[in-house]
Parts: sequence; C-alpha cells; structure tokens
Amino acid sequence: QVQLVESGGGLVQAGGSLRLSCVVSGGTFSTYVMGWFRQAPGKEREFVSVISTGSARTYYSDSVKGRFTISRDNAKNTVYLQMNSLKPEDTAVYSCAAGRYGIVTATRFRTMNEYEWWGQGTQVTVSS
Repeated sequence: QVQLVESGGGLVQAGGSLRLSCVVSGGTFSTYVMGWFRQAPGKEREFVSVISTGSARTYYSDSVKGRFTISRDNAKNTVYLQMNSLKPEDTAVYSCAAGRYGIVTATRFRTMNEYEWWGQGTQVTVSS
C-alpha cells in the first residue's frame, strides 16, 4: 500500500515562503512521477507542478511559475515544493500525488486521473 504524507503547511504573510514536503512509503518512489495540486475553498483542485522520476523535467502552472520550485530526493522518498513570494490567492490545501505510467511532458500529468495515489493534503494560508 503506497502512502503519501504531506507536511510543511501553515500561516504566512504575503511575500513570505514555505517549503512543503511529501514523504512516500510502501512503494518504489524513484519510479513515480510526482505532482503537487491545490484546492482553494469553493474551487476545483488544480495542478501546481510536476517532476519526472529523475528530476530532469519539471513543469509548473502559469500562476506559480517563477515563484515555486519542485524537487525530489529519491534517497529520502520525498518530494518538495518550495514556495516563495506567496500571495493570498495561493491559499489552499496542497496535496501531493504519485503516478506510475507515462513520460512527463509540458501537457502530461496535469490532470488528477493521471495519478494513482494521493496524500491527505496540508493547509497553506497566506494573509494579506
């Protein structure tokens, strides 16, 4: 059973930074494409970022590009999301997800159905 556990969320002022972590257990982390999604109150879950198995490919949504950085440490079974220059509109529950099949491209792994396992999420609140 593959399990994903996020941490690192919290309350931060606009312009601040947070680093989210997602630890994966019960599977072969190095073979998983890893993604981050977020869901704001009253809105649908949306894609934030994705990273390929070997970290060679990373992609971001337009709303976070240039401010967020995704990375992974296959030795620690962990994927990270460094979030800088946070804005109130970044407030959401952030969830990590793992997928097994396919190659990461600019258009793939941006939808929920391309991932097999999900974490419970961590709340990020950005105050103005």
